[in-house]
Amino acid sequence: MTYRNLVTTGAIALFAVAALSAQNKSLPRTPDGHPDLQGVWSNATRTPLERLPVFNGKATIPDAEARVYEQKEQEQWKELDGTSDGPLHATKGSAGTGAYNVLFYDMGSELARIDGVKRTSMIVDPPDGKIPAVLPEARARQRGAGNRTESVDNVKDRGLSERCIVVSMAGPPMLPTLYNNNYQIVQTADTVMILVEEIHDVRIVRLNGTHAPPSVRQWLGDSIGHWDGDTLVVETTNFTDQTHYRGSSKDLKVTERFTRVDANNIVYKATMDDSSTWAKPWTVELPFVAAKGPIYEYACHEGNYAIEDILGGARKIEAAEGSPK
Repeated sequence: MTYRNLVTTGAIALFAVAALSAQNKSLPRTPDGHPDLQGVWSNATRTPLERLPVFNGKATIPDAEARVYEQKEQEQWKELDGTSDGPLHATKGSAGTGAYNVLFYDMGSELARIDGVKRTSMIVDPPDGKIPAVLPEARARQRGAGNRTESVDNVKDRGLSERCIVVSMAGPPMLPTLYNNNYQIVQTADTVMILVEEIHDVRIVRLNGTHAPPSVRQWLGDSIGHWDGDTLVVETTNFTDQTHYRGSSKDLKVTERFTRVDANNIVYKATMDDSSTWAKPWTVELPFVAAKGPIYEYACHEGNYAIEDILGGARKIEAAEGSPK
């Protein structure tokens, strides 16, 4: 390499570093120099977890096409407003009993936008936007878990959200549901706290720590974080054998990446790895958008008549049939 080429290459490198530094300086930062992730955020979106057949082969779509889909979604939900039957009610087990008015749902009005374009699925890997094949041993495990949660013999057999213990959106991974898709992040030099709106769960991420021994299991797992440049990387293990994220085992490992890209957006990426559940790991990506807040308390236990009604109703049926338990 000639002297002139060497100087030119060096100048280009310095220019790139300077440009990167200038870009990074535009991010809000904490006193220790890391990007400031604090605030209230929402991941509400109309983008489904898995890519729908209408979008097969298209990971992203132009805004014009997105608007057509978004408008159709809005119209379908309005048709369901206050009704007691429909596909949504059937999947939630509430067909014939009525449901919330659309006012109470919080899924946003648009497909998720990342890198300036609309996404057709949260799943970005595999490229087809689908969850990898579930292994036979996992299917057997899922059937057993499903049978237990359908039981009306014991309160401890019912689902975790029904018992106000934890919901799937608490994560990890932290993915949106029908409503209450808000999170509050509080950050210090050695800890990151994530408050989840629904059921008021709290995740504690310990920075630069080590995982608890395998004998210590937690509902939300054990989260250890570190900074990779301007991205917070969080690895969570040590789940209980009752959490079962989409049928996962207690050996699930979730690796999350939080990257603040501007004043109003964090790009959230999470990879699920459980060799006893899925044929291969899979990854989701979606934006967390700044929200006004505050997050109000979700008092799940107060007025939670569901458990009493479910078990009490079962006992009345048994008594009427002459076979009380």
